[in-house]
Amino acid sequence: MDLKTNTNVPVVAIRSYRLADAADTMAIFLAAVTETAAADYSPEQIQAWARPEARELSTWHAAMNARNSYVATVDGEPAGFSDVDSQGYIDMMFVSPRFLRLGVARHLLAHVEAHARAERLAELTADVSITARPFFERYGFIVEAKQHPVMVGVKLTNYAMKKNLFGN
Repeated sequence: MDLKTNTNVPVVAIRSYRLADAADTMAIFLAAVTETAAADYSPEQIQAWARPEARELSTWHAAMNARNSYVATVDGEPAGFSDVDSQGYIDMMFVSPRFLRLGVARHLLAHVEAHARAERLAELTADVSITARPFFERYGFIVEAKQHPVMVGVKLTNYAMKKNLFGN
C-alpha cells in the first residue's frame, strides 16, 4: 500500500482570479462573513459588513480584478480567495465555511507571500477580523493596532497586522 496517496487529503490549488469566479468568490465572501465571522461579531455588525443587498457582481469583479486576486480550489471547486497589491497589502482572504480547516487559507497565504517576496516587497500588511487574527498570528503576523472601522454607521473591530518578509 502506498501511504503517499491518501485520498482523504483534499488537493488545494491556487490560480489567478478570472471573470468566471465573480459569483463564486462573492458567495464565499458572504458565507464567510455571515457564518464563520458570526461567532465574533454581532448580527448588526455582520449585516453592516456583508451588505448582501448592496453587492453588485460587475462591481465585485472590477474590484477583484484590480487587486491581483487569487482563487483557491479544492478538487476543482472554488473554496477561498485572497489578494495582494503592489505594496503588500492583503485586502481580502476568505474561505468558504464548507472548506474550513483543510489548509485553504494556509495555501492562499503561502501563494500571496511568495508573490510578495518575488516582487521584493519588505512586508505584508492586512486589516484582519477578530476571527482571522489567530490564523495570521500563527503565520508570523503581529498586531500593530486595534481598529474600529465604521461601516454604514456600525462600529466594528479589526486589527492592523504586519509581517516582515526580509531581514527578520
